[in-house]
Amino acid sequence: MSLNPVIEKLGRPIRLALIGGGPGSFIGRMHRSAARLDGRYDMVAAVLSSNPEKSRSAGLEIGIPADRAYSDVNDMLSAEAARKDGADAVAIMAPNLYHHPYAVAAMKAGFDVICDKPITNSIEDAEEIVKVAEETGLVFCLTHNYSGYPLVRQARAMVEAGEIGDLRLVQVEYVQGGKADESKKDDPTAHRGWKYDPEKSGPSLVLGDIGTHAHQLLRFITGKEISELSAEVGSIVPGRIVHDFAGAMLHLEGGARGMFWVTQAAAGIENSLKIRISGNKGSIEWWQEIPQRLNYYPLGQPAQVRTPNGPGTYPASARVCRVVAGHPEGFPEAFANIYSDAAEAIAARISGTKPDSLALWFPTAEDGLAGMQFTFACLKSSENGGEWTSL
Repeated sequence: MSLNPVIEKLGRPIRLALIGGGPGSFIGRMHRSAARLDGRYDMVAAVLSSNPEKSRSAGLEIGIPADRAYSDVNDMLSAEAARKDGADAVAIMAPNLYHHPYAVAAMKAGFDVICDKPITNSIEDAEEIVKVAEETGLVFCLTHNYSGYPLVRQARAMVEAGEIGDLRLVQVEYVQGGKADESKKDDPTAHRGWKYDPEKSGPSLVLGDIGTHAHQLLRFITGKEISELSAEVGSIVPGRIVHDFAGAMLHLEGGARGMFWVTQAAAGIENSLKIRISGNKGSIEWWQEIPQRLNYYPLGQPAQVRTPNGPGTYPASARVCRVVAGHPEGFPEAFANIYSDAAEAIAARISGTKPDSLALWFPTAEDGLAGMQFTFACLKSSENGGEWTSL
């Protein structure tokens, strides 16, 4: 990583307020770790739980000052906006149904926003976030953290440089097994049980949870949009009322074909996110469970393995490599890369300067809107028996 451009521009870290991600939250820990890793943020305020006492005590546990461990989001936004040393940005990691109202309220109060995915539960809400971000000129970063891996950025740079030629085929899958145990009932009252409530988690659990990740990864690396799809969405666990499976055939702009499938009910599988991209000159493939390896198959030549900071590394990849070649880095570091990119954009906005162009590779509100459009196109196609559906 380069010298800290936030300190260079502002003379201090970005002051960050947190919404959600309190006690017992895995994703909350990831957001906080990502914000800390490069010294580009100070976490100064928080509402960590809908329970006022839990929110205050959890805030104190992570070092939030007592007078800034709030119990209400709107109170925090008002109070921080009024302080001379108030927060610059807000990070949202609350359940999905709160992403839209909190993001809109934060931007209208003058805060840049970093938001967990999916952006919202509807296309209309995502469109409003895009509109408010455009009107205010504020930074909106959506934490599709897999696009922060060095070799994912290497893959994108290779595609842009023409190393695989004209795009012909994309295959992306995200396979988990966490919801495969049929003896465990879907309980909306359990810890993180809100995911089993469509009012809170959205119209499709599997598409919101991991399908949007796979979709964003495809768009990020290829630079192509999906023009139409034929999909099936549903549940493979008997009696389950939320979706745990989705698959689709894809037509991409420019004529390439694609295949997409995701599930959270593949018994024994952990977190298998894979993508293969083929052009007329070669193919590349990446697997999140072995993130230090990008396989490259040039047409008519021996297969190659690209590694972080190894030979053939593009600047976009080298920029987010944190250790020397041969040393592992993974999920937390990729998450931190997204946060650090957003920090550069936020610092540039505040200081009236320009960020490094490669810092602008983080997912935005427009990417979130595209994810919602993809989700609802899949649902529409599935409801119509797999009918080809335009986005």
